[in-house]
Amino acid sequence: MTAFTRFAHSRASWFILTGSAIALEAAALYFQYVMKLDPCVMCIYQRLAVFGILASGLIGMTAPKFLIVRILGAIGWAVSATWGLKLALALVDMQNNPSPFSTCSFLPEFPAWMPLHEWFPSVMLPTGMCTDVPWQFMDVTMAEWMVVAFSGYLVTLLLFIVPILSGSNKPSLYK
Repeated sequence: MTAFTRFAHSRASWFILTGSAIALEAAALYFQYVMKLDPCVMCIYQRLAVFGILASGLIGMTAPKFLIVRILGAIGWAVSATWGLKLALALVDMQNNPSPFSTCSFLPEFPAWMPLHEWFPSVMLPTGMCTDVPWQFMDVTMAEWMVVAFSGYLVTLLLFIVPILSGSNKPSLYK
């Protein structure tokens, strides 16, 4: 077993994934509450995608020696990062090509059985407009930075997918 595979089968790798998602969520809350930048509905959806990555890291951390746990974590990671990238690209397009016909809604469209914006309004209630560009760093907008972040998650997953799926000498649920 290579060092890369051992790392993919360790709690440390899943802890780093979880920690990076926590750092992104903390940054989002810092922007919202300290810098007073209002999140739009697309920002809230991206926040939810980051929570999906965080949950995937927690799943992988529970028992990374088991293949099924790593697969479940990797699936959640892939779905969340792909959805987040799609949302970030759509937001960048809205900001770069503003149109009165292409706008985002004022309230998130969560399922009726899971109204996160009502349960957790301090984190999941949008108060900004999608076309606003309230912050830039090195001439890159927040939405464009999120494209970088979600792309980074997907590239990292591509690097780790073979080691994640590889077997190990440790016990498996299927043996």
